[in-house]
Amino acid sequence: MPFLELSLVVRLEQQPGAEEALEDLGALSITLRDADAETPDEQAIFEPGVGELPLWSTITLNALFDEDADRRGLAAALGELLPWLEPDQLSFSEVADQNWERVWMDQFKPMPFGRRLWIYPWNIEPPADDDLVVVRLDPGLAFGSGTHPTTALCLEWLDGLDLVGKTITDYGCGSGILAIAALKLGASSAVGVDNDPQALVASADNAGRNGVDKQLALFLPQNVDAPPADVFIANILAGPLGELAPIFAAAAKPGAPFAISGILAGQQDELLQRYAEWFEDLRVDTREDWVRISGRRRG
Repeated sequence: MPFLELSLVVRLEQQPGAEEALEDLGALSITLRDADAETPDEQAIFEPGVGELPLWSTITLNALFDEDADRRGLAAALGELLPWLEPDQLSFSEVADQNWERVWMDQFKPMPFGRRLWIYPWNIEPPADDDLVVVRLDPGLAFGSGTHPTTALCLEWLDGLDLVGKTITDYGCGSGILAIAALKLGASSAVGVDNDPQALVASADNAGRNGVDKQLALFLPQNVDAPPADVFIANILAGPLGELAPIFAAAAKPGAPFAISGILAGQQDELLQRYAEWFEDLRVDTREDWVRISGRRRG
């Protein structure tokens, strides 16, 4: 059945009260998005920092209600619950019911990264080709599919390494896509770390679908119990990348290749200076407006 969607544009400090008001009015679901999305002022939030829940300065809350909900009544009730609310902050639209998993599958197509590595949606059977390394993802749980430039940069970097028999740590693992790709490329074991428990569920599910679940250990940041890795990769954001540099250095063996991404163009210089204390042979690669820094842990 179709739904009535109520869209509410608020400032960051108004978001908690607005979300609570929508819940009190019986919203079936509430999603948050950047109010400046698809404009020059769009603010990218790819992976949150450890212990952080970053939001945008201006937020659109989209709340779904039954299709026969009273628009005028909802607007009046919101006006009472949120005295600061202005009429131009509020709008209504009808949303057709869809099989959202089906929509995701239809939009997500097989994608190559480097010479061998491919990411396939679960509903498409890859060709029988021993030269291809295929990672398959489930749409319901994926936090990263390879479509974002930072994920693509990381996947291509992994494809260019000799990972056979190596251990790898993936910090900010999301869907597990990087750790799973490394395992499919020959790594012997992997550690995935994420501050979101649901990301660990997604990673475990996707690892099982790819037959590498026994090789992947998953941890919240405060619970990590793993020796330094042969290879280290982190795909989060520039702020936490800077803060966590000493932790990352301790998580990589001397001489270990490393890569970090989630960095907007223009943010790399400070990180290059920061990481030079522990890492060498630093280089920068870019895709669109995003940057990957790679190098090697000092001996």
